[in-house]
Amino acid sequence: MKQLVDLSTWNRREHFTFFSAFEEPFFGLVAEVDASRAYTRAKVLGVSFFQLYLHCALTAVNGVEALRYRIEDGQVYCYDQIHASATLTRPDTTFSFSFVPYAASLAEFGVGLAAEMEAVRQSSGLRLSPATARPDVIHFSAIPWVAFTGLTHARAFRHPDSIPKISVGKARRQGEALLLPVSVNVHHGLADGYHVGLFLAAFQRELDAALPF
Repeated sequence: MKQLVDLSTWNRREHFTFFSAFEEPFFGLVAEVDASRAYTRAKVLGVSFFQLYLHCALTAVNGVEALRYRIEDGQVYCYDQIHASATLTRPDTTFSFSFVPYAASLAEFGVGLAAEMEAVRQSSGLRLSPATARPDVIHFSAIPWVAFTGLTHARAFRHPDSIPKISVGKARRQGEALLLPVSVNVHHGLADGYHVGLFLAAFQRELDAALPF
């Protein structure tokens, strides 16, 4: 479900108009979060670290209204729930797009993720489809080979796009912390650095959630 945002009363209407005229309306930043507790929790629960931090990221996104805004036919809509269009890799190192539905339960979310991972393994190419092209998603990618400090994305500027792009890199140890680089790119007509900060704070809270004992 989605609700139309009334641009005539929206406090961001001038920001939206201004940045929507840019050839490149996206801005991005890279920050680190501490995933030490999340890594331990994944081991305790017997789930992949990827599953856990992707679920944490989606939960955080759904808690920040600005990251649920999408531009469609010149109008702004706010979606009730956001899912993941994640890049998933195959044994031959190629990747595919996917659609992973969000679920509040980590276990239920894992079922959907496992089904998509298996579908990717049994396929070839990018698997472009209406599901992977849905607007009510984040574009998510994991780059576990590189503890990056910056990141850019391939963009077709002629194609209208307002979907946030979140990438996670290789974790590195620093004392007791397990630092995970996170890149966040968002449409500046819909969100500012403040909203990215809200996401990162919410992501950290989810990663720090109490262990189940």
